[in-house]
Amino acid sequence: MVDGAADPVTMATIVTILCGVDRPESILSWKRSPTVRALLTGLAGGDIPLSHDGLDAAGQSRQVSHLRSLLEHNGLLPKRDERLARFQFWLASKLDTICEPAVRAPVEQFATWHHLHRLRRNSQPGQTSHGPTHSAKQEVNETIKFLTWLHETHHRTAAICRQQDIDEWLATGPTTRTKIRTFVVWTNKSKINTALRLDAPPARSSRLLTQDQRLAWVKELLTGDMESLPYRVAGTLLLLYAQPLMKIVALPTAAIVITPDETRISLGAEPVPVPEPFADMLKDHLHNRPNLRTAGGMVTNPWLFPGHRAGKHLDPHTMMMALRTLGINLLAARNSALGNLVAEIPPPVVAHLLGYSHNCTQRHAQLAAQPWSRYVP
Repeated sequence: MVDGAADPVTMATIVTILCGVDRPESILSWKRSPTVRALLTGLAGGDIPLSHDGLDAAGQSRQVSHLRSLLEHNGLLPKRDERLARFQFWLASKLDTICEPAVRAPVEQFATWHHLHRLRRNSQPGQTSHGPTHSAKQEVNETIKFLTWLHETHHRTAAICRQQDIDEWLATGPTTRTKIRTFVVWTNKSKINTALRLDAPPARSSRLLTQDQRLAWVKELLTGDMESLPYRVAGTLLLLYAQPLMKIVALPTAAIVITPDETRISLGAEPVPVPEPFADMLKDHLHNRPNLRTAGGMVTNPWLFPGHRAGKHLDPHTMMMALRTLGINLLAARNSALGNLVAEIPPPVVAHLLGYSHNCTQRHAQLAAQPWSRYVP
């Protein structure tokens, strides 16, 4: 056996996994790809080490991502946060494009010690951090643009930047330039430049559904057949329990607790009751989840909403687009559900049961002008 090659037992396991899928013709089509044949041949011969680094070196194609998911899900590779890994690759390539040291140095420090440190701290293997990594990319990109402009226009660096430079930058461009605020705050905390200020943009008016609109959507999702069962369940979780889609798609099946007397779901510190007829719909979905055989069925998929790749939950963007296509205003639905809940239950109790911060539920209670806003946490 060539040094570094996957051992025969491992290769036999991979073959068993591929042969176990529901639709063998899909695997045959997949294997016709020259990229896939090269991947499997490389793993067997040792040209591609059976490791994340080995697959990273093989490229960032869909075929590599699919194979990585299969190997992770079946225990042949340790699980990792794929969005975080891709952010690290993106950051390295982005930094390589910056030729001016006065621009690159503060960007690298900011991206590494603020964004990358925070992303690593909050990362959970097997889950994805799409929202945080997307936001981090935006802020790094805007920071690069600002520091490049600062250097080329005023021949100044982050350390000697003036408040009027910030004001000029914001006044002469699109609103996306406000994304440098995190960098400005970081320069203050890091003592790189304590003379700069950039206030947070004023909050936009909260989007809301009327109670009649909210209840009409709940009824439509519970009784209608306009969409598949997973999206109806997700939409109901949004409208009843004010759960964000990032959290909904990452719910494990273990969050559903079924007893002879009732059904409960864990969204916060302890399980909350699930009313009928939603309880029946939730149990129906639990026992008929799609995408369960994407990994050959050798290992149980732990997610309430399995994705199209082995061992992964559904991408929140996929869920978001499906619900938006139905016509549901996602932010308005969540705001209305949360406002209704804090009108009936003390905000700290809502926070405890649904996994929100006390500040968030208290703010919604104040916006709703409810007596509960005076409840002592």
